[in-house]
Amino acid sequence: MTVQLNHTIVHAHDKRASARFLAGILGLEVSPPYGPFVPVQIPNGVTLDYLDTDGAIAPQHYAFLVSEAEFDEILARIRAAGLTHWADPFHTRPGEINHNDGGRGTYFDDPDGHRLEILTRPYGSGA
Repeated sequence: MTVQLNHTIVHAHDKRASARFLAGILGLEVSPPYGPFVPVQIPNGVTLDYLDTDGAIAPQHYAFLVSEAEFDEILARIRAAGLTHWADPFHTRPGEINHNDGGRGTYFDDPDGHRLEILTRPYGSGA
């Protein structure tokens, strides 16, 4: 069997709202709760399991490889939601996208401060 990432836990102050946020922006569905988790399954089989926490949340980075058409759709939803997005992970180029490796990418934050990224080409894959 090949090693594959199956799921990871994403800490949130409101697991349902955070799962709905991600699913809505990416055009996915929120799965039924599983134990204490609210899952969002990504089409490649990886599940992000949202879990409520009362304490401080250390922001994590989650990058999603998408098609060119999906990028346009997701970016339109980001803009329609009035979210700020950046061309870089350090948030120095607001309202821009990048063209790393000959593709397109942008970063935006979720309600708990997690750094989300959409990109159309994997890093190191092109020009």
